[in-house]
Amino acid sequence: MSHIRLTQVLLHNNPSTFNTPFIFDISFECVSPIKEDLEWKVVYVGSADSEKNDQVLDSILLGPVSIGQNQFVFEVDPPDHNKIPKDDLLGVTVVFLFCAYKGEDFIRVGYYVSNEYVEQELKDNPPETPILSKIVRNVLDDKPVVTGFPIQWD
Repeated sequence: MSHIRLTQVLLHNNPSTFNTPFIFDISFECVSPIKEDLEWKVVYVGSADSEKNDQVLDSILLGPVSIGQNQFVFEVDPPDHNKIPKDDLLGVTVVFLFCAYKGEDFIRVGYYVSNEYVEQELKDNPPETPILSKIVRNVLDDKPVVTGFPIQWD
């Protein structure tokens, strides 16, 4: 049985431009005492072809965690577009929110992300150098894929 139960994740500023930070409002319940901090991290998938393009946008240690309801806001920088293959900057990708205890991931929340120009002229003729302020990032936050993993707790 998991000692931590994710109860809600809200994504603020969605949709937004590509170069806007992600802001997650995370609520979880601690149902049994834990001795160590929780590690939360956000990973942006830069390309479906290779994990080498994945970017850890940020990670934090959260603790001590008290029994009962807990809530925090996790703001992370947007991905570095220079580390994303040009052909993968626009279109659909994924962003993951992970939580780990003692180095073991026990929950993963995945969201599909659509990046596109909204102006028809830019859609029809994308510029050679991306105009990040014109790319709209839309996270499909109403349909997250939540996966739990069994781990060894205390």
